[in-house]
Amino acid sequence: VQLQASGGGLVQAGGSLRLSCAASGRTFSDYTVGWFRQAPEKEREFVGFIGWSGGITEYAPAMKGRFTTSRDNARNTVYLQMNSLESEDTAVYYCAAAFRTLSEASGVYDYWGQGTQVTVSS
Repeated sequence: VQLQASGGGLVQAGGSLRLSCAASGRTFSDYTVGWFRQAPEKEREFVGFIGWSGGITEYAPAMKGRFTTSRDNARNTVYLQMNSLESEDTAVYYCAAAFRTLSEASGVYDYWGQGTQVTVSS
């Protein structure tokens, strides 16, 4: 599976962005897609995931109520809608895919996109 994340940019605190993760290759509908982020000088952290059928989602506590992930398997695309952005959300955001696995652990994801920069100004 090849993944390409896009949609990052510069936004003011309180604003919104929608990231996209476009997939190609294997049967996309068999893969959970996870979102992770890494801020400068910090460890990569889990943001959220959506299961392969789209029926199950999970988010890190700091993102619950602000971030929503969805998928369109017909378009081989997963989205991450980010609202009420804070300066602490500034990071490179990555999407990743894991075959029929529901997990917050980055190690179970076999395929990764290149990342897209999100910068939130305060």
